[in-house]
Amino acid sequence: MNHVPMRDRGAPDLDMGFRAFVFLIAALMAVNALGIDTMLPALPEIGNSLGVTVENQRQWIISAYMFGLGSAQIFYGPLGDRYGRKPVVMLSMGLFVLTSILAAFATSLEMMAIARLLQGVAAAGSRVLAVSIVRDCYSGRQMARITSLSFMVLLAVPILAPSFGQLIMFVFPWESIFVLFALYGLVMLIWVGTRLPETLHPEYRMPISTRALLDAVRQVVTTRSSIGYALASACMFGAMMGFLNSAQQLFDETFHARHLFPLIFACAAGTMGAAAYFNSRIVERFGTRRISHTALCGFITVSAIHVGAILTGHESLLLFSLCQAAIMGCMGLAGSNFGAMAMEEMGHIAGTASSIQGSISTVGGATLGLIVGQSYDGTSLPMALGFLCFGLSALAIVLIAERGKLFHAHHAPPMAA
Repeated sequence: MNHVPMRDRGAPDLDMGFRAFVFLIAALMAVNALGIDTMLPALPEIGNSLGVTVENQRQWIISAYMFGLGSAQIFYGPLGDRYGRKPVVMLSMGLFVLTSILAAFATSLEMMAIARLLQGVAAAGSRVLAVSIVRDCYSGRQMARITSLSFMVLLAVPILAPSFGQLIMFVFPWESIFVLFALYGLVMLIWVGTRLPETLHPEYRMPISTRALLDAVRQVVTTRSSIGYALASACMFGAMMGFLNSAQQLFDETFHARHLFPLIFACAAGTMGAAAYFNSRIVERFGTRRISHTALCGFITVSAIHVGAILTGHESLLLFSLCQAAIMGCMGLAGSNFGAMAMEEMGHIAGTASSIQGSISTVGGATLGLIVGQSYDGTSLPMALGFLCFGLSALAIVLIAERGKLFHAHHAPPMAA
């Protein structure tokens, strides 16, 4: 039978049903997907409006947001551990509304990059605190299931967002997209304020201090599962960012199929969503390691096939699309499990650990993705080679984290009552 996952002993009472909780977590996580994917079809128009003459420079509209998102996460964690999850999430959403309006009034690439950087800083709270809220209530395989279900729901955003952004561009100017972001942030602010209880126990609240933060950093970077899977997540996220930075130019200039971009992007994202849902159904039976390690091997295999097809002159739009769908599916199986495994031994400092791990994976992934995007040369080879290198690097990191053992079962220590 399909049971609601058991919550940790001493977990806070939630003033909402299980499904409502999953949708709220997914909506918080979706802030970042919305902040990127909706505007992808609008990048040429934004670039033209802001006077961008070098097409690769448009990628900074995406990358600036990700650098803000990654660098600010380390601050939200300690704030959430000290003051509770709810007020910090509300602060994050309030700032997201203001910075979205600021971006709508940008008149140059520099102004847009600054606005997007600040928008990423604002949105970082939703990413960090969503993970912390789940960890407050669930752990181990149950946490992986909740994360997978939330991941599946939030993937409706990247599936629909490019098409929605394209539809907006048919009727309204590109500034309207940022107005949409502001409205979404306002809805989340009201939803969290009226429906989400505080999930952090008063006895778990930690004072904000340099010493405590440094101690948390020490624990995160010296625990094999924590730092290992945070770095592996950075590699996977680097592949995702490489695709996001390159996709619009690939469809425009390489495949001359700009009109198909929203459809193929939706199919690839849909594959990731289906994989995340499949993971939520099987993770408690097979375990996070067996599933994610298998998915990582699949990611490497498909990337190698793609590179081989490009080098031998056999690539086509169909092959590119199939490879991206398969790679996204592997990401869907690996991503949420990597995050859950990184947090397995960090329950006592969940907020701070989540922020540190998130900073590592996001800044690292944004940097790797920017390198791939800036290497665009009119072909998909730089992106495919980047995927292969990232996959092999992630495998090496996982092998070190697991002391050379893959696919084995592991049981996380229970959260203290």
